[in-house]
Amino acid sequence: MSSMPLIFAATCDIAGRVRGKAFPADQMNKRLQRGLGWTPTNVQITCFDRIAETPFGALGDLLMIPDAKADLDVTFPNGQRERLILSDITTLEGEPWDFCLRSALKSALARLHAVAGAHLVCAFEHEFQIKSDAPLVNQAYSREGFERQRDLCEVLMGALKSAGLEPDSIMKEYGPSQYEAVVAPARGVRAADHAVILRELTRSTARHLGQAATFTPIRDVASVGNGVHIHMSFVDDEGTPLTYDEAGPCGMSKLTDAFAAGVLKYLPNIVALTAPSAISYERLTPHRWSAAYNNLGFRDREASLRVCPVTVRDPASIARQFNIEYRAADAAASPYLALAAIVHAGAQGIEDDLTAPAPTEEDLSLLPPADLQARGFVRLPETLEAALEAFTSEPVVTGWFPKDFAAVYRAHKEGELAHLEGLDTAARCAAYEDTY
Repeated sequence: MSSMPLIFAATCDIAGRVRGKAFPADQMNKRLQRGLGWTPTNVQITCFDRIAETPFGALGDLLMIPDAKADLDVTFPNGQRERLILSDITTLEGEPWDFCLRSALKSALARLHAVAGAHLVCAFEHEFQIKSDAPLVNQAYSREGFERQRDLCEVLMGALKSAGLEPDSIMKEYGPSQYEAVVAPARGVRAADHAVILRELTRSTARHLGQAATFTPIRDVASVGNGVHIHMSFVDDEGTPLTYDEAGPCGMSKLTDAFAAGVLKYLPNIVALTAPSAISYERLTPHRWSAAYNNLGFRDREASLRVCPVTVRDPASIARQFNIEYRAADAAASPYLALAAIVHAGAQGIEDDLTAPAPTEEDLSLLPPADLQARGFVRLPETLEAALEAFTSEPVVTGWFPKDFAAVYRAHKEGELAHLEGLDTAARCAAYEDTY
């Protein structure tokens, strides 16, 4: 008897987990047309594998439709082969399901194009840590720290290239056993696809090398967190850059300025979607080089939204490299939902002709509340509970999504929080580390 090659059809859900089912590889053409069955209540499986309160119960049927352009086939040096194909969730009639996050991103991207004639070009930077009984310490950005994991870094970058991504860089990061992997930007939904693939291949690479990787938002509150930095720029239908204007504030074009203004205005309301775990808010605090206020920064890694530096001098190259970076995100979020929320906020800023505030150049945590209020700055929600309230109480933001989406999302997250009741912070961190 020979083994049967299988392909895992996958969706990345509200919990930021990749779930799905496998089918024989020789059925690919059939599955691209007919899909695979899926269950509505699956959307309420939390990251701790308990079903939150669900409006669907045991009723209903859906289809998971694989996307032939999001297929990967990777063979690791040990001979292990992994095949995955990312999928959309539809009704039996073929319409996008209201809680398909990949479809939610497509809808946000269509809105951006409708209001600005712009396509999003995007790259996700991911920080992760290697789990070990003896974490690698005192090796921040060091050559030795890299060399100790050279095999993992080289196998991972090779796997990413085999999967059709363009590896950019990988390094030993600041924290204990912490690394950062970066791939080149991609247009539209492919950027989120690539974020999912990078996370899954990182975990697979570590596993095949007898290790384990975690993308948890924070392992130890006395140490560093693991963020996801989302870099964004814009092009028109011909691929001409739209992000940069030498005469604009911090080099931002009018489109970029309005997009940034929308993100900053609604950032307190969308952070529940971009940093969606209970421990995410242990990381989103001042002086962690993450994000704590709805501020714009010019080359400032404490800002929630940062105008990034460029490394070239000729105007044409600057226009293609210029980008803004959203920093209030982590890998507990589905890349599709996080990016959908950011794009909707930016599109709202364009529609409303908003103007971004001047970049901050001081420590906002030292300013009196009255001074912050006078300048339009607010402290981001400090707990998941507060973030959920900020999300569900803002009708503009909930209106970006289908009618029942906000209520279902909140119920999902309340189910996640219920699992953590009675646990102290260290135990909560341990629970998420085991999950992500």
